[in-house]
Amino acid sequence: MPKITDAQRDARRQQILAAALRCFSRDGFHNTTTADIVRESGLSQGALYLYFATKDDIIVALADDRHHAEAFLSAVVQSEQDPIDGLSLLLELYGRSLADPHRLDALRVGIQGWAEALRNPTIHTSLTSGMSAVRHEIVSLIERGQRAGQIRPGVAPDAVARTLIAVFQGLILQVSWGEAIDLDIIGPFIREMLRGALFTDAALAAHPQPIIPSEEPLP
Repeated sequence: MPKITDAQRDARRQQILAAALRCFSRDGFHNTTTADIVRESGLSQGALYLYFATKDDIIVALADDRHHAEAFLSAVVQSEQDPIDGLSLLLELYGRSLADPHRLDALRVGIQGWAEALRNPTIHTSLTSGMSAVRHEIVSLIERGQRAGQIRPGVAPDAVARTLIAVFQGLILQVSWGEAIDLDIIGPFIREMLRGALFTDAALAAHPQPIIPSEEPLP
């Protein structure tokens, strides 16, 4: 019998996770069984158990995969030499993830994961560690901006990071509920708030004020 290559093994794992994501988004964690995931994936029950011993293992794997993607985004942001540009890029990338209809299942399952973390210590650890990593990257950007004289020295980096994460989580909820949200207006508005709260005069001069779209002409 030919051996399964690493690429084939990874493809099967992703096939299971993609099927689980659809099931969890449609029916929720508690109403989804491993049998449901097997049917959705088109694989056998035995194939699923080669990769995941329990449904909770699948939930944790979905959370871990999301954190890997977030770590990649953060690495892209940190590669920006100008921390203000890095912060702006971070907002843009996360804004795109909210606007992408193909990510709706992932957003819906992510919200369920928040609730599941209240009862499951393993999922709690996975989610909070991933959140801490994102918060650390934002804190790093703010601190870099302070050292460069672009962000006010009295600003508390951790407070900024937690506030931005809270705003993003709130938008995830609204998008997942199917509310009509104009992210093209919300994004510039968040940037405008950050300019007023964080930027020094030097940074304001170096980074022109973004234009907030409006249906009415400005006076």
